[in-house]
Amino acid sequence: MSRKPPQPDADEPVYNDGAKMSRKMQRYGQVGTTVAGLAARLAGEKFLGLKIEKGQHAGELMAALGNLKGPLMKVGQILATIPEALPPEYAEAFKQLQSNAPPMGWPFVRRRMRSELGPDWETRFKSFGKEAAAAASLGQVHRATTADGVDVACKLQYPDMESAISADLAQLKIMFTLYEKYDKAIKTASIHDELHDRLYEELDYEREAAHTRLYGYMLRDEKEIHVPKVINSLSTKRLLTGTWMEGEKILSYKDAKIEDRNTIALNMFRAWYVPLYYYGVIHGDPHLGNYSIRKDLSVNLLDFGCVRIFGASFVEGVINLYRALQNDDTPLAVHAFETWGFKKLSNDQIETLLVWARFLYGPLLDDKKRVIGETSQGIYGRQTAHEVHKRLREVGGVTVPREFVFMDRAALGLGSVFIHLQAKINWHRLFESMIEGFDKNTLEARQTEALNHFGLLKEKQ
Repeated sequence: MSRKPPQPDADEPVYNDGAKMSRKMQRYGQVGTTVAGLAARLAGEKFLGLKIEKGQHAGELMAALGNLKGPLMKVGQILATIPEALPPEYAEAFKQLQSNAPPMGWPFVRRRMRSELGPDWETRFKSFGKEAAAAASLGQVHRATTADGVDVACKLQYPDMESAISADLAQLKIMFTLYEKYDKAIKTASIHDELHDRLYEELDYEREAAHTRLYGYMLRDEKEIHVPKVINSLSTKRLLTGTWMEGEKILSYKDAKIEDRNTIALNMFRAWYVPLYYYGVIHGDPHLGNYSIRKDLSVNLLDFGCVRIFGASFVEGVINLYRALQNDDTPLAVHAFETWGFKKLSNDQIETLLVWARFLYGPLLDDKKRVIGETSQGIYGRQTAHEVHKRLREVGGVTVPREFVFMDRAALGLGSVFIHLQAKINWHRLFESMIEGFDKNTLEARQTEALNHFGLLKEKQ
C-alpha cells in the first residue's frame, strides 16, 4: 500500500530543510539506539551466552520509548499482548507504555487547537482543561465543555507523527530481520505490513470518527454498551472531539462480587463480538485504557483508531474452525486456516496450529460455567504459545497472514481482561447464542449497507 510522504505540521514553527532533517535524524538516532540495544543484548545472550539483567534493561528500554512519545511505543504495547513475541521481562514492561506516556504541555495544546479550529478556538468552549486527562502513544485527551454545555473529550494528535512512524517502522523491520536470523518459527513480513498499515490509519482522526459512528450504529440495540457521539464541528483530521464518557477503570472491579464481575464480562464480550459476527468488524485493541465501566456496570468504548473490517468468508472461517474443533474435523479446520490466508500447510504445521486453536477456543468448547485460564508470567497464553513456537521451529516455521495478526491479538487481549475479572460464565452457550443462525450472505449484505452509509466501503477486505 503506497503512502503519502510525511506532511509538515501546520501548528509547528517553520523550519528550514536542514532543521527538519536534523530533527528526523535525531529521532532515527534515538530509536536506532533503543532498538539496537534490545537486539544486541538479546542476540548476545543467544549466541555468546552473555547473561543480561533483562528486568533492568526492559525498564530502561521502556523509559526510552516512552520519552519518544511515538508509534514504536504503540508497537511495543501491541507486541506485549502477543505471547512469545518478546521475552517476558520486556513484555511485562512494554504493557505499561501506553498508560505511562508523558503528555505534551499547554503550549503544544494551544498551538494544535488554534491550527485545527482557528485563532478563536477558545470561544467555542465554556471550559477547556489545560492538563491532559489521558496520554497515549500517538495523542492525548483533554476534557472540555462546549459553548452549548456538552461535556466532551478532545483528542489531539502529537506533532510530526508521520515522520515518527516512518522512522519507527524502519527500525522495527530491522528488529524483525534480526529475530528471524536466529528463529525461523514465525515469518514476520506480513506482521510488519499489518502493523505498518494500521499505525498509519490511526493517524487519520476523520477515519476514526467514521469508525466511532459505525460502532454507535452496530451497537445501537446493546443498552449495556456506550459509544461516544462525535462532535463534527469540533473535529478534524488531527483533532477528534466526542462526548465525555464517565466511568472507572476495569481493574477497580477486580475484587467486586462475582455477579458484578460476570456482568461486566458479558458486556465486554458483546461489545467486541456483536460487531464481528453481525458486521465483520473487529476492534483490534482491547487495551485496558480503551474502555471504562459505569456505575451500572455497563461498558464505555473509548477509542476506535485500531479497527479492522473483514469479509464474510473470514468470519465464516472463525465459526468453521470452532465447529471443526467441536467435531474433530481436520479438513474443515484446514479450510478455515486457508480462508484466513495460511498457505500450503504441512500435516505437522496443521497439527501445531490446532494446538493453538484448541487453546483459544477452549473456553467456548466447554459447556459449563468456568473461568478463562490463568496467565503465565502475566501474559495470557504464554505457556501454550511457547510450546507452539517450539513445534513450529521443528516443522519449518509458518507465515502468519496479516489478517490474522489483530484477530489473534483481540482474542488474547480480551481473554486477559476476563482473567483480570476472574469471571465465571458458560462461554460456550454465550458464543452459541452469538452465532446462532449465522449466514454469510446476510452478514455480507448487512456489512455493505453499514459501511456504505458511513463512507467506509473502501476498507472492506
